[in-house]
Amino acid sequence: MKLYLAVAATLVMGVCAHAQAAKPCEELKSEITKKIEANGVKSYTLDIVAKDQDADGKVVGTCDGGTKKIVYKRGEAAATETKSPEAKKS
Repeated sequence: MKLYLAVAATLVMGVCAHAQAAKPCEELKSEITKKIEANGVKSYTLDIVAKDQDADGKVVGTCDGGTKKIVYKRGEAAATETKSPEAKKS
């Protein structure tokens, strides 16, 4: 009987740990952003897409219980920021 309770307790702890690992996407994206910027990267994009959707870039995390993924692509933000103000007006 004690063995049965010990096995049950171990299984319950594993399920609880898995439930805590499922983070909301915006929270995880914020954490990843801090790490990327701490490494000195200035131009990049982080996109939240469906798990089964194809996306250009590297998958750097999963969120919402594994239903979505966060895709990192370096250099994309610089292309949109480097446009001159005159180019944006036209």
